[in-house]
Amino acid sequence: MKRAPVLAWHFVNATLRDGRPVPADGVTLKHVGPLAPCESGLHASERLIDALQYAPGETLCRVQMGGTIRRETDKLVARQRTILWRIDATDVLRAFARRCALDVAHLWDMPPIVRRYLETGNESIRDAARDAAGAAARDAARDAAWAAARSAANTMLTEMLEAGRG
Repeated sequence: MKRAPVLAWHFVNATLRDGRPVPADGVTLKHVGPLAPCESGLHASERLIDALQYAPGETLCRVQMGGTIRRETDKLVARQRTILWRIDATDVLRAFARRCALDVAHLWDMPPIVRRYLETGNESIRDAARDAAGAAARDAARDAAWAAARSAANTMLTEMLEAGRG
């Protein structure tokens, strides 16, 4: 399964998951041993959105994967990984999260402080927005649970009535 090098994305924290220091840009890590997704080998994702779900920190690396490469649906595992460049993606990730939240704002009764934070990114109101969103989310979860319980109770009652009728 030796393939041409593949460009991918990889997030890191202060150290790699195995505790080793994160190598400098241009240094190639090499893995000896079996390649097993989520278990053994050097991992990354071809799509940035896929890499995000595995992010242990906000440092985003553009990497080149080499040697033997195994592809999974949302990740690669390879014998070699070289960091080409890296950035602190904190601000971009927060802006992305705010934009995603605004995309679904019409689905719930968003408190005004939450909308203001999402639209501006004003860090001075972030905690107040989180508290307001938390209360609204708890209310929405309670309402959804009650609706599900009523639906289940209605199904049970309907089945009992139909069984008793026949």
